[in-house]
Amino acid sequence: MMHLIDDVLISDDVLTSSFACHIPSCQGACCWEGDFGAPLDPEEVNTLERLLPDIRSYLSPAGLAVLDREGTSVYYPDLGKEGTPLIDGGACAYLTLDSHGIAHCGIETAWEAGVTSFRKPISCHLYPIRVLGKPEDGYEALNYDRWSICAAACTRGQQEGIRLVEFAKEALIRKYGEAFYEALVDAADRRWKEE
Repeated sequence: MMHLIDDVLISDDVLTSSFACHIPSCQGACCWEGDFGAPLDPEEVNTLERLLPDIRSYLSPAGLAVLDREGTSVYYPDLGKEGTPLIDGGACAYLTLDSHGIAHCGIETAWEAGVTSFRKPISCHLYPIRVLGKPEDGYEALNYDRWSICAAACTRGQQEGIRLVEFAKEALIRKYGEAFYEALVDAADRRWKEE
C-alpha cells in the first residue's frame, strides 16, 4: 500500500515500522556495507567539493587518498546519480573509525565540532528510509530499506516503542519541512490504529 503526501509516495512500511539505531550492535555497518556510496543530491555534490578543505582533518588517511584521487563524489551508473566514493569498493571515503572500531561520518563529526553547517548527505541522514525518483522526473517515493545489518535497530525500536517516522524526524523535516512531517505522522498514527 502506498500513501500520497504533497506529491511524495510513501510506502506503508515507512508508516508502520519500528526502528531505532543500535550502533553498539551494528557498529555503523551501513557506512561500509553495500555496493555503492551514499547517493548524493546535485547540490550536495557541490557542497562536498566546497567543504573538503575544511573537513580534511576529520577524515581518515585512506579516505583522503580516495577523495584526492577520485574527487568528492563519483557517478554510479546503476544508481543513475552521483554518490560518495568508496575505499577499495567497501567503506565510504568519509567514514572514520573510533578506538572501538565503530564507524562515524567524518562530515558529521566536523558538523558536531561547528566546522560546517552541513551535517551529512540527506540519504545518510534519512537511512533506513530511501528516496526513489526525483521531483524533476515527476515523482519521489519513500521506501523502508530493510537490511539484515539493522536487525538490532528493528528490535530496539519495537522494545522502546520508537516508530521509523519518529526515528527519522530530523532528517524528514530537513528534506521536506514541518508540514510534511506532521502529515506523515498523522498518516502513521492512522495506520498504527488499524494494526
